[in-house]
Amino acid sequence: MTAVTADTTARPRSGRRAGFTILALVLIVAALGWAGYDFLFAQGTESTDDAYVSGDIVQITSEQAGTVIGLHVDDTQTVTAGQPVIDLDPADSKIAMDAAEAGLAQAVRNVKATLAQADQLRAQIAMREADVKRADDDTRRRGALIATGAISREDFAHAQDSSAAQAASLLAARAELEQTLVKIGSTPIASHPDVLAAASKLRSAALAQRRTSIVAPADGVIARRSVQVGQRVDTTTPLMAVVPLTDVWIDANFKEAQLRNMRIGQKAKIKTDIYGGTITYDGAVAGVAAGSGNAFALLPPQNATGNWIKIVQRVPVRILIDPDQLKANPLRIGLSTTVSVDVTDQSGPVVATRVRNQPFPAKRSDGADPDVDKLIAQIIADNSGSSEVAPAGTK
Repeated sequence: MTAVTADTTARPRSGRRAGFTILALVLIVAALGWAGYDFLFAQGTESTDDAYVSGDIVQITSEQAGTVIGLHVDDTQTVTAGQPVIDLDPADSKIAMDAAEAGLAQAVRNVKATLAQADQLRAQIAMREADVKRADDDTRRRGALIATGAISREDFAHAQDSSAAQAASLLAARAELEQTLVKIGSTPIASHPDVLAAASKLRSAALAQRRTSIVAPADGVIARRSVQVGQRVDTTTPLMAVVPLTDVWIDANFKEAQLRNMRIGQKAKIKTDIYGGTITYDGAVAGVAAGSGNAFALLPPQNATGNWIKIVQRVPVRILIDPDQLKANPLRIGLSTTVSVDVTDQSGPVVATRVRNQPFPAKRSDGADPDVDKLIAQIIADNSGSSEVAPAGTK
């Protein structure tokens, strides 16, 4: 009976021993496999899951104060560059436009009046020259008669005074003509400084009137709309934002020790949580930030204290994404990603000289408006009496 009990006790112990042996073998094999993978493959990569999608957030603000009377878009809506998004009340700008048109017309008429004044002064100078000649001839005749006693010396003195007065009047008329010619210059009416200044005010008023319709500065998706119809806005009020989702990138925060072998242009693989890891994006290292996140914080840490503890810093690395893959599988700003960078290629530079290969695709405005140029030319023609006048400020 004692022998049977000992045998049944030994069997469980031997079974547990075998199980522990198998578990130990499995762990050893797993450790060897991981070590082999790390030696063969992981040595040439640096990975992090502290990475997020980033992109431009284009703020839309009004370039002039006004009251919102129309709102054409809302959050999550896709817009194209130049598409109207907000309308402002145009009443004030219309009044300013009318005043500018009147000012230009008045400037043209003033210049034309100055030209007419110059012609009048030329005629006066011709009359004064005739008067001076007549006075000089009269003085010479009286000078010849004074010796014969036909006239008195007093009459001769009066003749000399009249000749001098006529000469002075001629000089004054010539000086007035010269002053008028300086105001006119040698340019036509359309190029006169006063007309150009009035035309510039008209262009400014037309630009203000055009800015009552606020358009999207770039292609993208509307976000953070805060403006409402009836709201009074100024040039500092943020109204909404446009996010160009076709030009996003990854900001991957690598530990400082991981940057040792990282170079510009190295290939990267990107996985995102939004697609559950089923889609892998191809990317490339575009640049490394100039400092860690703490260095640019609003309140940078002060480590000069007695209880200092070293904390591993992370530095943002910008990863550009293949645009074709991004178009097929769009991302949103702020999404979490996992980035692995192949650091075996060490031929690239350490510091990026250029990150954005192309200018930001926003439309520019130089203020030119052919319709306004035609309006200016028409106003000048109507008020100067000329049927063909080149637009002021144009060649």
